Amino acid sequence: MSQPNKWLIVYNSISASLWSIVLFNTVFLSLTLGQPYVFEKTNKTTTAIQTLAVVEIVNSLLGLVKSPLFTTVTQVFSRLLIVWGIHQYLPDSPANYHWCYITLCLSWSITEIIRYSYYASNLTGQVPFWLTWLRYTTFYVLYPTGVFSEVCLVILSLNEAGFYYGWILKIILVVYIPGFYMLYTYMIKQRKKVLNKKNQ
Repeated sequence: MSQPNKWLIVYNSISASLWSIVLFNTVFLSLTLGQPYVFEKTNKTTTAIQTLAVVEIVNSLLGLVKSPLFTTVTQVFSRLLIVWGIHQYLPDSPANYHWCYITLCLSWSITEIIRYSYYASNLTGQVPFWLTWLRYTTFYVLYPTGVFSEVCLVILSLNEAGFYYGWILKIILVVYIPGFYMLYTYMIKQRKKVLNKKNQ
């Protein structure tokens, strides 16, 4: 096995494990304490784990993965906007204590556990069909719920953001429309390509 492949297996395996922590924390705290405690006790951990995804841009830039650079940058930066531009920069925003923070963490964590597990398994050449199916099917639900949660967080933060930053967030909201369409249609095409190959 090549050195880059070893690195990618380690990175994807660690990432899947870290997102499992986010999922567990979100579910456990939502059921036991609810908001505002879910945000207060998870936001720094979630921010750190999400920030680690910057490594994916580097991997794409170096050609270690086949993911298109522009798609990777769009996906990573839209999430960094949320964790740094809302959760950390606007800690008192009502968005952080809203139920959409919980749906955001659930959508992100389930998506990433499946995605990183699939990538790690794929690099070993042993991917169970159920994992492939989950990777290329759950996005139908998890992408819209994730994006809906992100948009809710931004909208609910506009008053807290002030005039200038508020306008930046409004512009970003407009960009979400083509961005979501691009990522969603890309995944639909990938699903057809991958699952058709598996069924042959």
